[in-house]
Amino acid sequence: MKTQTKVMGGHVLLTVFTLCMLCSGVRAQLSPDIYAKSCPNLVQIVRKQVAIALKAEIRMAASLIRLHFHDCFVNGCDASLLLDGADSEKLAIPNVNSARGFEVIDTIKAAVENACPGVVSCADILTLAARDSVVLSGGPGWRVALGRKDGLVANQNSANNLPSPFEPLDAIIAKFVAVNLNITDVVALSGAHTFGQAKCAVFSNRLFNFTGAGNPDATLETSLLSNLQTVCPLGGNSNITAPLDRSTTDTFDNNYFKNLLEGKGLLSSDQILFSSDLAVNTTKKLVEAYSRSQSLFFRDFTCAMIRMGNISNGASGEVRTNCRVINN
Repeated sequence: MKTQTKVMGGHVLLTVFTLCMLCSGVRAQLSPDIYAKSCPNLVQIVRKQVAIALKAEIRMAASLIRLHFHDCFVNGCDASLLLDGADSEKLAIPNVNSARGFEVIDTIKAAVENACPGVVSCADILTLAARDSVVLSGGPGWRVALGRKDGLVANQNSANNLPSPFEPLDAIIAKFVAVNLNITDVVALSGAHTFGQAKCAVFSNRLFNFTGAGNPDATLETSLLSNLQTVCPLGGNSNITAPLDRSTTDTFDNNYFKNLLEGKGLLSSDQILFSSDLAVNTTKKLVEAYSRSQSLFFRDFTCAMIRMGNISNGASGEVRTNCRVINN
């Protein structure tokens, strides 16, 4: 059976039936309609607040989806990343002075609590906000299965082991497999780097002494290399940012994959999906396919987001009143 999609308002909307055919591993207790009676306006409330946040700062779209990714890979999708405290995941190396958008989630939570007190988890709010960030940036829409509980503990050690822009492809794939995601998910979810910014700190290693012999990364296209060496000079401010996709910086599309074919992936973990030796038999063909077909990328990205959104730690939880602290 061929995949059926229809375009509405510029976004590819996949039917629930199609998604069920495409995506597996959905937790049985989750349902898009779980709050139909207890919080009937939930989807509209979240969408409105995300739209307000993006109007204030368009970069926030990429930041919100990154929060969801970094949450789901640690303890499952349980909003553990949102917790404050000494063992906070916010203080882990991949997140400290990097993860952002917590105040936006606070604002959304407050609006939801005002309408439906004590009903909707922070984990579900974060999942919806990630979806809306994609949709409002020109990407695909999908119905989000809901009913997650908020975790009771953070895990800073596990957060320190999130997939890293400095790791080789086999290590990244292994971390996805460890949470029951596959190679297609690796490539499709990496496509979220089609919008947003990255700090010099996470890619400047490619610019001057990548090999240890004083040479830059040979897979980095020369004009982009020259520009980035100006933006991120040796000894410069490592907090300066550069766009992950210079072509359409704030739009969710498939230009990210076109960039990889030209050696214009900003992070090493981006470019290795196409240029590394291991990519030949794992990820390269997917990169090429997505560069040719935005609809194929949107389909697989949607499936990957649904699969990632269903990563579970199997532990019990609660519906936090304040996303930053567990309930008393």
